Amino acid sequence: MSVRGPARPTKADVARLAKVSTATVTYVLNDVAGQTISAQTKAAVRAAAQELGYRPNLAARNLASGGSGVVLYVVPRISLGELLLEVGSRLTTALARHGVVLSLQFETDDGRNVVDAVANLNPIAVTSVFPLSGPALDAVTQARIPQIHLGSAQLHAMGSLHLTIGEMRVEHLVARGHRRLAFAFSDAERLRPLGEYWLEGVRVAAAARGLPDVAVGSVAMDGTDAAEVVAGWTADGVTAVCALSDEVALVCLHGIRRAGLRCPEDLAVMGVDATTLGAVSAPPLTSVAFDAETIVDVSVAAMMTELGYPSVREPSSANVARLIERAST
Repeated sequence: MSVRGPARPTKADVARLAKVSTATVTYVLNDVAGQTISAQTKAAVRAAAQELGYRPNLAARNLASGGSGVVLYVVPRISLGELLLEVGSRLTTALARHGVVLSLQFETDDGRNVVDAVANLNPIAVTSVFPLSGPALDAVTQARIPQIHLGSAQLHAMGSLHLTIGEMRVEHLVARGHRRLAFAFSDAERLRPLGEYWLEGVRVAAAARGLPDVAVGSVAMDGTDAAEVVAGWTADGVTAVCALSDEVALVCLHGIRRAGLRCPEDLAVMGVDATTLGAVSAPPLTSVAFDAETIVDVSVAAMMTELGYPSVREPSSANVARLIERAST
């Protein structure tokens, strides 16, 4: 013997309660344009749906309209704590309410998993925290699938994250008398797009203040060339470095020590992402911390709006990041 709960209310049940046709229910609940339906009828349909607890099968509707009902979420291999998975988790829940499935794809060197997912799943969009690159970007572009990431122009609610961070970093350094700045990349090619993203923000902020062009260099993550790189910067008059990440900043600090220089007297160093190791480096590292809750709330709301599911409440991005000032600047 099996025990079954109450039957799920149907569109026909809503139509009967509201005393309208099932077609009218479809038009109202799906916000179909071009239909002349009175405000009174719309209110009656919505009230009936709420009273019955009717929930349309939006996944089926996506399939019926020719869409896969799948959004890819590409998780990059960078250190941002639990932020990336928290964004994915909340986005999964938000999309599920609209019958859309989120497929997590973890970044690989060749991007093959994203390429295959684009070909096999026919996603309606691809989302990520930072821009795609390489074969993954090529596949998404060729398939003409919208790519939505935190720095994309579509996500106006977030603002331009790289510009916000760049302004914060440059303002802090200029206030301490620095005018000749450098930007430190990692030698890991897969992190190059992220570095270019942060570098653009630093360049814009520096140009707005009439500073010289930002010097650019890469350091090997094993520190083998760090002393040579930082010595070259100081010889060129650079007095402060903005690094791609805290990890790269720590390598720069290693190079400063190996080159017989002092931080921040000879060269100030600033990271971004505020990892825990930065607090115990020598000297402790100045960095920019992300507010995970704000980024998740704003990014999920903005992504949902871009996908066609606008949020009733627009969260504020005012506190998306904050400066953590320590001894390295």
